[in-house]
Amino acid sequence: MRIVSKLMSAIKPIVLSGPSGGGKSTIFERAKKEYPDAFAFSVSHTTRKPRPGEENGVHYWFVDQDQMEQMIARGEFFEHARFGGNFYGTSKKAVEDVQKTGRICVLDLELQGVFNIKQSHLDARFILVRAPTLEILEERLRKRGTETEESLSKRIQHAREDLEAVRADPLLFDHVIINDDLEKAYQEFINILSEDLAHFKKQNSI
Repeated sequence: MRIVSKLMSAIKPIVLSGPSGGGKSTIFERAKKEYPDAFAFSVSHTTRKPRPGEENGVHYWFVDQDQMEQMIARGEFFEHARFGGNFYGTSKKAVEDVQKTGRICVLDLELQGVFNIKQSHLDARFILVRAPTLEILEERLRKRGTETEESLSKRIQHAREDLEAVRADPLLFDHVIINDDLEKAYQEFINILSEDLAHFKKQNSI
């Protein structure tokens, strides 16, 4: 058990960020298929109501505002923010629960969440996946055919904010993957996590 515990502690959570259309989800979904059971998302808390098909403890931990505020007051979150009138947060317990399984804990966060996690001093790998340019990002989003002009404008603005944040603080992310070639971007992602994936394989062979 002592050997397994040491291996688990060697695997850092990853904070994965990047605008829609940058390729983050495509790269991560491929990694999950290539390395089954190696990754697990921390389950966030939210005060919003469950949508049809969503399960408590699977998609989110659904709590009321009083519960959420009490947890925030007790310092139970690595990060929390309010969007559209609802609270969302990543609890320390949710991350610890994943780490206890020996998997690589994944936190999929927007820029504000990244800032908050940085301030919490969580020992994690911070990875940004983005398109080479805003023009290419816009082209990819338009090809999807799923965006209104309003939602497209918001996504481009978020991508612009990511770029500005990296320029203002080059150390905000440990790794910035520029996805101009999906295969190369995927291999770069896997290379970044090569040590953690090796730890995971070793742990599961014990």
